[in-house]
Amino acid sequence: MIRTSIRPPVDLPADLAPLLAFREVAATWLSRVGTDQWQRPYPADKLLATIDAGVVFMVREGNATAATITLTPEAEEGLWTEDELREPSLFINKLTVAGTHAGQNVGGRLLDWASDRAFRTGATWLRLDAWTTNTALQAYYLRHGFEHVRTVRQGVAVNGGPRVSGWLAQRITRPEGHGFMDDSARPKRDPAQLGVAPVDGERRTPWR
Repeated sequence: MIRTSIRPPVDLPADLAPLLAFREVAATWLSRVGTDQWQRPYPADKLLATIDAGVVFMVREGNATAATITLTPEAEEGLWTEDELREPSLFINKLTVAGTHAGQNVGGRLLDWASDRAFRTGATWLRLDAWTTNTALQAYYLRHGFEHVRTVRQGVAVNGGPRVSGWLAQRITRPEGHGFMDDSARPKRDPAQLGVAPVDGERRTPWR
């Protein structure tokens, strides 16, 4: 049986190149389906910073990387209220499934893994902000147990221009049977330490 597991990137630049490639392939796919999401190249130094922070995870199936997800205690500035930010939460972004593994519910299982991991760290909520114009992606998250909180259209993105990723959603964390082998350090059940420990996994595209 091929072992499927989740782990942090451990071999740079070997792991960095596929992660950046995922983004490019996903951007091309998104353009074909009619959304302007991810049309700007993602800076490698920014990705390296999140890897160093221990919040990037990869799904590995044998020697292949099938998917990636970022799970962090850091919220995008200007999206969530002060009251919401006081609630123990983890935030997901950059969920990407490789085309070789599309249609196999890898993204759904990764969301379950993120919910399970967030629960074990003491978080109440698993939250995200999705591209405002990407209605297909929004529907995907709704099918996987997220509830729409609101859509933030005001404010300016960090790189200039209008807010483009302001569709906010959340789901209650709970223990989940995701089926992955978790090769990361066991997460600490302490809201102050949320998202510090990384996990094992597979790589996939496009971003789901």
